[in-house]
Amino acid sequence: MNARSIRGKSPEEIQTALNRNLAGGFNPTLAIVFTSIKQDRNLLGKILSDAGIAVFGVTTNGEFIDEDLSNGEIAVLLLDINPAYFGIYFEEFKDSNYRAASQAIARKAKDTFASPAFLISASSSMQSDAEAILAGFEDIIGDQANVFGGMAGDDFTFMEQFVFTNNLESNNGLVAIALDEEKIAVKGRATCGWNAIGTPKTVTKSIGSHVFTIDDVPVLELTKKYSGLDIRSGDTVDVAIQIATSLPLQLQREKGDPVMRPGIKVNFEDGSFICQGNVPQGSRVRFSLPPDFDVMEKVIKVLDELKATEMPEADALVVFSCAGRILSFGPMMNIEIEGVRKVWNVPMAGMFSMAELGRANNGNLEMHNLTTCCVALKEK
Repeated sequence: MNARSIRGKSPEEIQTALNRNLAGGFNPTLAIVFTSIKQDRNLLGKILSDAGIAVFGVTTNGEFIDEDLSNGEIAVLLLDINPAYFGIYFEEFKDSNYRAASQAIARKAKDTFASPAFLISASSSMQSDAEAILAGFEDIIGDQANVFGGMAGDDFTFMEQFVFTNNLESNNGLVAIALDEEKIAVKGRATCGWNAIGTPKTVTKSIGSHVFTIDDVPVLELTKKYSGLDIRSGDTVDVAIQIATSLPLQLQREKGDPVMRPGIKVNFEDGSFICQGNVPQGSRVRFSLPPDFDVMEKVIKVLDELKATEMPEADALVVFSCAGRILSFGPMMNIEIEGVRKVWNVPMAGMFSMAELGRANNGNLEMHNLTTCCVALKEK
């Protein structure tokens, strides 16, 4: 498999970069497109469709190729995979039935490939249930379903996000690439790297993703105590971002690494907040320390181990990194992206997502936050 990454500030610049690659004899069949919501998705789709290229498209909170981060632009990973080795699938979420949409895609892919792996993205909102999406794949493929992806973004406006393919797009849908694992090796890891602080605590009242009390204390009160943040009533989005990037919750799992569950909406009246993902009543949680360089080093170490044990070579790398990481790390984010690319030193494209999807390190298929999900591809 040959892969190349291109970027542009407009669809016209993507057209120019594509033409340059085509003129050199490169014949891509698949494009993974990460784009700002400001860009013309219809024109992007037309440019790639006219070149006979299948499109997996997602709007982002920032995008990158190789070591070049951008915001408001377009990043594309071009792959020349045999069209018989992959398929693009698209489903709307009808009546908010997220599980049914992913089941439909998984069922179609399984009819085509004996052992499909998936790269997925969904338009994200407060109502989107990424855990139900993942469960739908497991229903059809089994507990060891090989699924990685990220929820779409919108340049941090938190208004409307899109997924799209050659002639379809949706602000309430799911797009997927199914890859034939008999022909294409797909290996990935989802790693947050954040260090925990304090002892495990018990969620004493929660409903789905809405956490009210931990150890019978309002969660917002506990957050103030441990963070030292001057949290006052005001813009709930700004406060939630402050909490999520300073002292997010880690949900402990019986198997594998914990998963991050930052608060994304604060209720000042009862001291509760809604998390990105379910936090079951009775579950155990810990708070997280603000990130430092060691958080990025852990991500790279996990990928080094993946290379050493399962994927010594790769043809391309796809990265779904949480938008919260760039808010937390700022300019340091370049260090992580550079380190990730150097593990295999192959063409890479990635996005900053609203949530990350993939198997936790040594654990289950999960929805993650504040996490980097890296997926290496290699033709067999």
